Amino acid sequence: MDAREAREFRRVKILGCGSAYYAGQLGAQFIEEVARMPADAEPASEFRYRNPVIEKDTLYVAVSQSGETFDTLVAVQELKRKGGRVVGLVNVVGSSIARECDGGIYLHAGPEVAVASTKALTNMGVAFALLGIHLGRIRDLSPADGRRLVEGLQRLPEQIETVLKDEERLASIAQRLASAENLFYIGRTRGYPVAREGAQKLKEISYRHAEAYQASELKHGPLALISPEVPTVAIVPDDELVERNIGALHEIAARSGPLYVVTHPQVDLGEVQAEVITVPRNETELDPLLMMIPLQLLAYHASRALGHDVDKPRNLAKSVTVE
Repeated sequence: MDAREAREFRRVKILGCGSAYYAGQLGAQFIEEVARMPADAEPASEFRYRNPVIEKDTLYVAVSQSGETFDTLVAVQELKRKGGRVVGLVNVVGSSIARECDGGIYLHAGPEVAVASTKALTNMGVAFALLGIHLGRIRDLSPADGRRLVEGLQRLPEQIETVLKDEERLASIAQRLASAENLFYIGRTRGYPVAREGAQKLKEISYRHAEAYQASELKHGPLALISPEVPTVAIVPDDELVERNIGALHEIAARSGPLYVVTHPQVDLGEVQAEVITVPRNETELDPLLMMIPLQLLAYHASRALGHDVDKPRNLAKSVTVE
């Protein structure tokens, strides 16, 4: 898309399944924040069943690691039938979704063998950031902010290496999480898709029941389930909502819920008793990409601790090509 064509779009709709859907939620948050365009994500598996209204001023983005995910492919075909403009965000070059779309972004993450998406998921987040910066720069994003975000992206590889150096400690934490039958993952705004992805990973490969909720929604029902037997993994970035997130931690601690907090080094949790997992600080809009990494490691080591096959979890396939 050239700049004139891209300016004609007024909103962005992202479609994906599983982890690709959660990456889409991260992407929608980033695009709305940086490009100041309404953006949201929806499971592709539900999209075609509700006879969606397709708008000519909406840019549709289909996300898939394999490019063969059947539900996402059929959603793309439905969009094309109704005259929608759809681009793909796909890892496998020449895959079905890539061929069906009007254009798109190849992730070039390399082959991903395990069923649970890891490096492809991180690359989806980076690709959404690039798309958001592109859409923002043809609107109101300043050159200084554009450079700030690009420099943040360039820092990511080194910062991910820093997170990986803490793997031994994360493995010991994962052993404790693996002993719990039920877990909560919570986050707010940018942190909520991170929490959803963390819960998804744990479910996929350790077979533990993990539920993700917005931190603000805890008091509207799920707080009833908090107990010493139900650990909570909380995503607490150092952003404008840090005090509210710490308030939610107090509510959990008051009910004797064990807390594991993924946060930044400069965040002070005060009197909250928690196992703290720190990640390096990047730009606020990009912090979710780093906060996903320790959650992937926790799921991996929890699965190992329980003696499961990490690469080939039961009942799942790498490329879901059936309805």
